[in-house]
Amino acid sequence: MLSRVAENLYWMARYIERAENTARLVSVNAFLLLDLPRGIAPGWEPLIAITGSVKDFEARHKDYDERSVVKFLIGDPDSPSSILNALLMARENCRTVRDIVPSMAWEQLTELLLFARENVQSGVTKKGRHAYLKRIIDASHMLHGMLASTMLRDAGYQFLRVGRSLERADMTTRIVDVRTENLLPEETTELRPFETIQWMSVLKSLSAYHMYRRKMQVQVRRSEALRFLFLDNEFPRSVLYCLNAVEEGLGAIEHDRDAPRALRTLARKVARTKVQGLSHDALHDFIDELQVGLTGIHQRIAEVYFLPMQEPPQMAQSA
Repeated sequence: MLSRVAENLYWMARYIERAENTARLVSVNAFLLLDLPRGIAPGWEPLIAITGSVKDFEARHKDYDERSVVKFLIGDPDSPSSILNALLMARENCRTVRDIVPSMAWEQLTELLLFARENVQSGVTKKGRHAYLKRIIDASHMLHGMLASTMLRDAGYQFLRVGRSLERADMTTRIVDVRTENLLPEETTELRPFETIQWMSVLKSLSAYHMYRRKMQVQVRRSEALRFLFLDNEFPRSVLYCLNAVEEGLGAIEHDRDAPRALRTLARKVARTKVQGLSHDALHDFIDELQVGLTGIHQRIAEVYFLPMQEPPQMAQSA
């Protein structure tokens, strides 16, 4: 397989996953603000921090008001973190590998981009936002399912799998890291109901709430939520599951030994860390180490398979 084809498949998967993740973040945050008192609600600024776009946002906006943040994340064509930009990049990468992916996937991605572009103004409004974001999420799921059910399990599919799983691991660590800065301390008894709501929002941001209830079978709490999101080896968006998926994908390609070895080392570190018992500062340091590890894995993949190496776009620099 040509390195150009491998790279385009890898980034196509990452951008589709990124668009879906961003849509879910905006949607969940809107509902969280309705559930919490004004003095406790985190507002819209954390979403910009999660996407790693603070400098880009502050260069064009003075305040983190709802409309500015939502427009920046949904339909700003100049924002590297917007849903519209991610879909544009996904389609561009898909265009160059149309002989590799099923034609119906190309058609679905094109239709999704047209919808996102033509309805962006409706998506920014409170009235039309939910339907707009739901369409993005549903169509992204459909795309992933279409690719998973129709593509040959060759190197091309493995690069899709690797890209999607790395993006998920990156987003899971970002959401947990930024969101925990805004969460209430667990020992604050009188505010504990609100703290539970906030941890529910973390799980929902990752489509993890229902599976958490099924697997953990306990009330939503910090310790159990962290253990589920980092250590569960059956939930597709947990950090450990994603790392194992990347290792399996690279192992199926059978060309490089260093990246799978680095992945096994990082996965063992995650598995051995009792993340549920870490303090806030220790958790932040642990996530920083994971981000460095994800960056190293991405760089190794790029060096081996995507030569000449290109500068990764915004939000991909840490994974």
